[in-house]
Amino acid sequence: MNDLLQDFKNHLTFERQLSKNTIDSYSSDVDSFLEYCEANGKNPLHIEPEFLDQYNYQLTRVEGLEATSVFRKTEAIKCFYKFLLIEQRITDDPTRFLKSPKLAQKIPTQLTREEMDRLLSYPAKTFEELRTVTMIELLYAAGLRVSELISLQLENVNLEEGWVLAFGKGGKQRFVPIHPSACERIKNYLSAREAKFAAKSTVGSELFLNKFGKKLSRVSVWKELADFGRKANISQPLHPHLFRHTFASHLLQGGADLRSLQEMLGHANVTTTQIYTHLDVADLKNKHKKYHPHG
Repeated sequence: MNDLLQDFKNHLTFERQLSKNTIDSYSSDVDSFLEYCEANGKNPLHIEPEFLDQYNYQLTRVEGLEATSVFRKTEAIKCFYKFLLIEQRITDDPTRFLKSPKLAQKIPTQLTREEMDRLLSYPAKTFEELRTVTMIELLYAAGLRVSELISLQLENVNLEEGWVLAFGKGGKQRFVPIHPSACERIKNYLSAREAKFAAKSTVGSELFLNKFGKKLSRVSVWKELADFGRKANISQPLHPHLFRHTFASHLLQGGADLRSLQEMLGHANVTTTQIYTHLDVADLKNKHKKYHPHG
């Protein structure tokens, strides 16, 4: 089974070209399923749909996992058996009747324009604070995911023409425009970056570096944003995806169309982008008041 799992990981890495986080999650979920098969004397290449129902019962009722966890594990198992079909290790997919649990669609939170102004006007006194406010500016300007932000190379940023080249899920590339104030902020950061690491013989080629001149980690970004939010007196905890939500909702409020927003966010399906149409409650209230006969 170890060889089978490794082949599956190779499939996700080289053929599907999924992100490392997705590969790790899927591999872990499938590994747990294979252990369950072994514990129950089942060969995963010869199981019945009823056994999958039994495993689903184990996850939901015995282990009491939340719907989001069960959904992810179910999707991982489906992906695993599709891989086995492709490799012709099985001739029939036992997951064809396996239903993933329905997830409640959560409306993303966002920052107000006043809160964004407060963050972007914060007086950065150290290199670390300048780096953080520059990351915030770029997250808000381009709607990047945190993985896309920390992977940005210097050559992926064109400050003369005002765009960044982001590498999204599955290695998909997209050009996202950024406004002049973001370009100016990045230029100031780059000057400080050059001075900071002038004495080092080698530094990373990434845009954002840690104190050792290496690629900044996801954990560091989360921590820096949370700390910065407290300094700027923002009521809700800051995290990278919050700025992606804010980017999307503010663009829609400004009149952007869904198709353009989909391209900028790198969504494979426009239905994913449509969640942001539910965010502008204030605008809806104003329109309701304006057009309703009893408004």
